Amino acid sequence: MIDGWITQLRKGVLEYCVLLALRRGESYGYELVQALQRIEDLAVSESTVYPILARLRQEGFLKSRDVPSAAGPPRRYFSLTPRGKVRLAEMNAYWPMLTNALEQLKSDKEKESGS
Repeated sequence: MIDGWITQLRKGVLEYCVLLALRRGESYGYELVQALQRIEDLAVSESTVYPILARLRQEGFLKSRDVPSAAGPPRRYFSLTPRGKVRLAEMNAYWPMLTNALEQLKSDKEKESGS
């Protein structure tokens, strides 16, 4: 079913989406989840985003700091590390090559079915 493929595709690009969302500066976890949820086609949830944040932090792509909150528990703010900025630059460089390759494959298929 197409839904399974879409889910896997989203999971595959979500790390890139998180890094893109943090490129302008730090953000706390829930704020980041809300920013990603505003893009309807991403269809992300907290249970999807928080493990990615934890993994990216563990791998050295993100750093975090806890800030006390008057509204409850401390907020954990995430931001890109220098290593995270390099990873994002690599992903930004690769993305057009990937989309170009996919477009090339699609156009080749269209040419075959049109002949």
